[in-house]
Amino acid sequence: MTAFLRSLSAIGLGLIYAFLLLPLVAVVGASLTAGEMMRLPPQGLSLKWFGRFLGSETFREALALSLQVAGTTVLVVVTVATLAALCHRALTRRLGAAFRVAMLLPLLLPELLTAIGLLFFLNHLGLGKTLPGLQIGHVVIAFPFAFLAIVAALEQVDPALEEASASLGASGFETFRRVVLPLVKSGMLTGGLFAFIVSFDMFTISLLLKPIGGNTLPLALFDFLTYDFDPTAAAAATLSVIFAFCGVVLIERLVGLRRAF
Repeated sequence: MTAFLRSLSAIGLGLIYAFLLLPLVAVVGASLTAGEMMRLPPQGLSLKWFGRFLGSETFREALALSLQVAGTTVLVVVTVATLAALCHRALTRRLGAAFRVAMLLPLLLPELLTAIGLLFFLNHLGLGKTLPGLQIGHVVIAFPFAFLAIVAALEQVDPALEEASASLGASGFETFRRVVLPLVKSGMLTGGLFAFIVSFDMFTISLLLKPIGGNTLPLALFDFLTYDFDPTAAAAATLSVIFAFCGVVLIERLVGLRRAF
């Protein structure tokens, strides 16, 4: 009976993985087709659609803007989320719970409502439809993901280590730099990865806050698919998958996936 349940569990787990991974396989396969339409199985193998994607000025500019915004989002979010996580750790349990809910509010509200609220607020500040306004929107939405990862990492730090550092004459900053920071590095890297992926693929916020004359990659793909349906879109989606995969590999090389997750 136990063996049967294990086999049933393995089959169920395999079906779940297949459900999650088959769309990625389909997109990657469609991007490598030598034909003129997105279809599976692909009609031969070719990299021409990646060349067409990189040869398109519209897509190149959209990719550059997405990378710029996502990179800036990572730097800002990881810095602010680390400070917020340290503040959360210093609070009492009751205040910490209220503070944590406040930090997670962007996750609790529908993204569309957040985007509309930010649009009115940024217009009032004169930042509507500007690159700084778009950057603020991405930081707001990506912040909770980094905050949760860093808080989880901080909870694993033994307070006795900080007390020992202080007893040896280290200042608060020195204790943070030499004791706490190395121990929460995995959480910061994980939070940064989540922030990058969320920002790079963000659509609703980007749609309402995008600067005049500028498009992020998801918006450029949406505009492209409105009028065309060739495998160039699949090539762009495959590049997004590659960026995410490279992020996971980077975390594995630096801190290891077991410590990061």
